[in-house]
Amino acid sequence: MTSDHDGGDSTARTAPRAPETAWALENAVFSAAMVAQRLPWTDAAARALGLEALTREGVRRALLEHLRRTRSGRPVRVRTPFGNFLVPLTPAASESLLVRADEERALEPAVGLTSAGQRYGLSPHTALARETVAPGGELPALVARHVDEAVEGRRGDGTLEWEAWSRAMAGLSRRLVAGEAAAEDTLLSEIVTRAAAADGRGARADLEAALRRRTARYLESPDPDSLVGRMVAAGACADTVAAAVAHALALVSEAATTTTLQALALHTVEPAASPEEAVARALSHYPPVAAAVHRVGTPFLWEGLEIGAGTEILCAPGWLPAPKGGAGPGVWPSALCGAPGACAATRLGVLVAEELVRAITAVARPFVVSPRLVADRLPGTLEARSLLVSLRELPGGRGDGRVTVGRPAALPVPVRGCTPASYGALAQTSADRLAAHAESLAACAEAEGWDRDEAGENFRMVLLDHAGRCARAADGVRRAATRLAD
Repeated sequence: MTSDHDGGDSTARTAPRAPETAWALENAVFSAAMVAQRLPWTDAAARALGLEALTREGVRRALLEHLRRTRSGRPVRVRTPFGNFLVPLTPAASESLLVRADEERALEPAVGLTSAGQRYGLSPHTALARETVAPGGELPALVARHVDEAVEGRRGDGTLEWEAWSRAMAGLSRRLVAGEAAAEDTLLSEIVTRAAAADGRGARADLEAALRRRTARYLESPDPDSLVGRMVAAGACADTVAAAVAHALALVSEAATTTTLQALALHTVEPAASPEEAVARALSHYPPVAAAVHRVGTPFLWEGLEIGAGTEILCAPGWLPAPKGGAGPGVWPSALCGAPGACAATRLGVLVAEELVRAITAVARPFVVSPRLVADRLPGTLEARSLLVSLRELPGGRGDGRVTVGRPAALPVPVRGCTPASYGALAQTSADRLAAHAESLAACAEAEGWDRDEAGENFRMVLLDHAGRCARAADGVRRAATRLAD
């Protein structure tokens, strides 16, 4: 016997509906939160008073919690000065929505969105097998070699010079992706950069063709320890390899150059953090791809919602809460790639950044000269180009006996007006270099050959006198550094 309540088809589908639209006040607050991203000083008063709820992050967090609560976690349409967007409110919804759109081939190439509302090209995502991308046991040794080059390029006060740092990291990235022969191929990096930023199909096609021609030279005798070598061994075609080189090189270069410096800076305010934690925190606080816009080319359905053509999906990993259980490297949403799904190239970039932080902190102690960082009040933005990091040799570090000359010793202009502790760190680094210089001169004076004639003995005495002056100067500078640090 059946009940009257059993009538009807329980599996009947409801008609597709359009996503909900935010209220006018919600649009205004959301827009204000986006605009505030480009005004770091707006947080100063709230942070000084400890009113975290009134900071940009606090307002944004409260707004998204409100939207998730009132819309049951479903994506919502928001009108902003930078465009009208469909905004997913959780990582799960973001991934599910974009993966569905990708399966339907409904998405146009993603573009990045700056805090000023400007759009820029992103490296086109290329799906790669994780076992193909994963580097072998040569990674630590290779990273150590390039770390030595970067450390050697420091200024006389121990601070890293941006051009020297980026040059060393670009060489490391090319070596990992295309092989040893590509380490000095700066044109390869330039083509990859220009291809990602290309505006228009014609320009993009021309640069992709140039990339294929440039990559072809590394396919003839591929380096087995590179991504190209592993892909060729797996039977990948030339076009697939070229696309993979472009995507992996773009992401690894960004992670090695920018994320590593930011992770080193964050390591100084939390020295007990592991390299993995420092890199994860840098990507969380300062994602290279803070926001990506995915334009829908053809309509599709997702969980009962009708997503129309022309809809722009705004995915901002930095705005979304972390997935439960944590998000490991390469897990979507990625701070390096705007792809609708996990990205193996992101995983490679994160591994490289982690190894760089591990290698640097093993031989030196990083110290942020500028800007001033406080553990519980990190700035909203941390531009790598303007970040001034000093590396101090660890006590008992190995010396090679060389005379450290030829490096600029002038204090860089950006450090003026810093805290006494910052000046103290620079002074301590200068004292260490003076002491090392004194040891090098003394070692040189002890070499054989000076005692062959009177002139040689005189030169030996000059070297020893100069070594003594350097040692005394180092002691004085070290006392001054201690005073400034206290």
